[in-house]
Amino acid sequence: MMASTRTCALVLSALVAVLAGCTSTKSGAPATSSEEKTAAEEAPARSDVATVRLITAQTPAVRAYRKIGSGAIYKAYPTRIHKGKIPPLVYAVVVVETDIDATGKVVNVDFSRTPSHAPEVPPMIAELIRKASPLPSPGRLGAHTYVDTWLWDKSGTFQLDSRTLGQRSR
Repeated sequence: MMASTRTCALVLSALVAVLAGCTSTKSGAPATSSEEKTAAEEAPARSDVATVRLITAQTPAVRAYRKIGSGAIYKAYPTRIHKGKIPPLVYAVVVVETDIDATGKVVNVDFSRTPSHAPEVPPMIAELIRKASPLPSPGRLGAHTYVDTWLWDKSGTFQLDSRTLGQRSR
């Protein structure tokens, strides 16, 4: 029994050593040191790698900026703001992710929720946000993705979730 345990351990050690030394190229053949060097040289520089958008955590500073950003949008479109409470069946609910730089300039507008029955609404919202740019400077918060939910009425008026007066029951 002892001999077979030692044999298994030796085989396992040899397998681990072989696998640790293996690398492969796109062709599936083991890479030589010159191929590895070429692949490393061809890899894009760190600045060339696309950055991943991260939604900023909802810290008190981010929530405070939501109020400031939505206030700027409300100020830009005072006649488009839905007065009072939103109707119980709002026409469209759109979650908007607005990338802003450190000065408040809108860099990109993207959507994490769009209404399939109202495909015309997201482009209108994106246009409103771009025309309201720049939003107030986020200060120490810096460049980030400002997220807010737009509650869109059939009339074309809206409220933002960060400033909504709520929804009517009837």
